[in-house]
Amino acid sequence: MPDSLLDHPTVYGSRAKLGVIIPPTNSANEAEWWRLVPADVTVHSVRMPLHTDTRSEAGKKALLNDIRRYCSDLAQVGPDVLVYGCTAGSMVSPPAKLADAMAAFTGLPSITTAQSIVQALRALGLSTVSVGTPYHDLLNEHERQFLEGEGFRVARIEGLGYGSAGPEEYRNIARITPDAVQALAQRVNSPEADAVLLTCTDLATLEIIEPLELALDKPVISSNTATFWHALRTAGVSDAIAGAGRLLTWY
Repeated sequence: MPDSLLDHPTVYGSRAKLGVIIPPTNSANEAEWWRLVPADVTVHSVRMPLHTDTRSEAGKKALLNDIRRYCSDLAQVGPDVLVYGCTAGSMVSPPAKLADAMAAFTGLPSITTAQSIVQALRALGLSTVSVGTPYHDLLNEHERQFLEGEGFRVARIEGLGYGSAGPEEYRNIARITPDAVQALAQRVNSPEADAVLLTCTDLATLEIIEPLELALDKPVISSNTATFWHALRTAGVSDAIAGAGRLLTWY
């Protein structure tokens, strides 16, 4: 093959390739990211089994084993950043621990959704949040403890109860309508909160973020917008992206 054929960037993703690992039933993450990507940035994904236990030693070991496998697969596409796009599954302390393991496995810059949420809140100078989730109370408490462990105050947290009867319920999260998510955000909002945080990468939020920011007069951040923002910035892309809330215009 003539060397001259390799002397140009890849045809697609010439500015950046974002490699994302997502849970097996997730259908919102890719859909929202593809609606947001700027020109010459591409999204490449693999699906990994869901890990609901990130606390026990056995659970952590199983998560790391799968992360190693799926990072290695995804690394072959040559991404500029590797992302673990799962909220609760990446809520380990310290937040960079899982991303550091991903980077060690592949030698590539790596981030996670939980880490991205922390970075997004700090970038916007936010200290107190109201949190809306699709989850059940036990998982919500896990989120509260994680956020409080990172120095944020959780004014309120409310979920829609998915997962209380078992992980098979998670496949229905993508069916939650934007109207239902908007109503959840308005219920959970507190005057004390600097922002509303809508967590879960399988929760459809894009079309309601800007209307909510206007109605509530505060930032509204989702798992997907936080992770996408952090992925772009890690890959060296600083475009301001309209239509998805204040965070995506933040440098």
